[in-house]
Amino acid sequence: MEFNEIDPFLRYFESVRRRTRSVAECVPEEHLEWRPAKDRFSPGDLIRHIAAAERWMWAENAQLRPSRYPGHGPELASGREAVLIYMDQTHAETMEILATLTSDQLHERCRTVGGIEMRVWKWLRLMVEHEIHHRGQLYELLGQLSVDVHPLYGLTEIEVKARSQSE
Repeated sequence: MEFNEIDPFLRYFESVRRRTRSVAECVPEEHLEWRPAKDRFSPGDLIRHIAAAERWMWAENAQLRPSRYPGHGPELASGREAVLIYMDQTHAETMEILATLTSDQLHERCRTVGGIEMRVWKWLRLMVEHEIHHRGQLYELLGQLSVDVHPLYGLTEIEVKARSQSE
């Protein structure tokens, strides 16, 4: 799906972020830095990573600048409230930057952190896929911790099955 104007994309991305933020709010303070194995992301790492990559990789590359991704560790934000504030602040900065992109700029080629050149609009589409991927990981970690989370679209799988018609 190609997009030629930034406003419809920003509205879509904002709806994706609302769902991600809703899951992030479910992370209890005591589990923020829990990790399932030594070299795996904690819930806090995932939230910081989504935030830092959005602002310092995707937004920078969309401006035809190199990535300045700072990592995902607690030095960026420590504690549940600080992590959520960091996520909100970096997102606001990103949205402000992206709102300035013109149709011509969306069709320019940027160089990704991996050294690949692609149209800015395609790069931004990958930003959304990246967030959704990590949101799924966050759901999985919270499931391992038996933390109740909101259903993504309002219904649980059990409710969907109960409301579905059988043949």
